[in-house]
Amino acid sequence: MLLNPFYPFTFLKISSLKATIVFLSILLIKSNLLRLKGGLIGGLFALVLISGILATSTLAVGSLVYAYKLKKKSNPDDNQMQDLEAVNV
Repeated sequence: MLLNPFYPFTFLKISSLKATIVFLSILLIKSNLLRLKGGLIGGLFALVLISGILATSTLAVGSLVYAYKLKKKSNPDDNQMQDLEAVNV
């Protein structure tokens, strides 16, 4: 059996291809993890924003209802003069 004189070059080509495949696989996994992390951070940020909007709108509606009740309670028709008597000690 004859030895191939170009065997070291073939070995280097195959080794470099293997290293390239490993390097590209690592980069692919890293990009997928970064995308997942970005999605989670974006989702949490959106959840905070939506909960803030809900809280402020609930506060605004509550203050409107409270103002309406105060206005209804202080209606001039309902205010009747009371006869106050002095208290003797």
